[in-house]
Amino acid sequence: MLPKSIQNLVDEFSRLPGIGPKSASRIVFYLLKQPEEDLLKLSQSAAKLKKDLEICSTCFNYGESDPCGICQDDQRNKDLLCVVEEPLDVMALDRAGFKGLYHVLGGVVSPINGIGPDDIRIRELVDRVRNNSATIKEIILATNPSLEGEATAVYIQDRLKGVDVSITRLARGLPVGGDLEYADELTLSRSLEGRKEF
Repeated sequence: MLPKSIQNLVDEFSRLPGIGPKSASRIVFYLLKQPEEDLLKLSQSAAKLKKDLEICSTCFNYGESDPCGICQDDQRNKDLLCVVEEPLDVMALDRAGFKGLYHVLGGVVSPINGIGPDDIRIRELVDRVRNNSATIKEIILATNPSLEGEATAVYIQDRLKGVDVSITRLARGLPVGGDLEYADELTLSRSLEGRKEF
């Protein structure tokens, strides 16, 4: 039986996504071996996490100011607006080299989970595009290729009809290193549709 202070921390880490009781135990026992000052830095960082962040009123990403650093960056391409589900998607696309602007929806339309179009930031996106239609030339719908992501993208495209802007969708297909025999029919179909000259 674990001491209560260890078990409490294991329980807290186990609540995090992707971390089960075994991983949580490994983390806690790793932390026990660390110097006291490192634990103090970790706890202070966790305590300040929400206090030092703001949600950007333009793109709804996390930042240290409002508007966020991305929205204030004059080096970014203001013609391109990439629509994503969550802030983690912004990080992934930035790492991949995207240099335009973002709009974070805060989820996807999912009737089975009780999430409708009014529960995410679609209205804010439509208003943003209509108010900046002279600047924004292309909207990239970068929702996940799930049923909910596809439905959300189609709904957004429908809501933006009549606005003079190009609406594109991220290409989908086979991952590098993937095997054809293990790919599902939808992925193979999209890969065939999206083929290009070699």
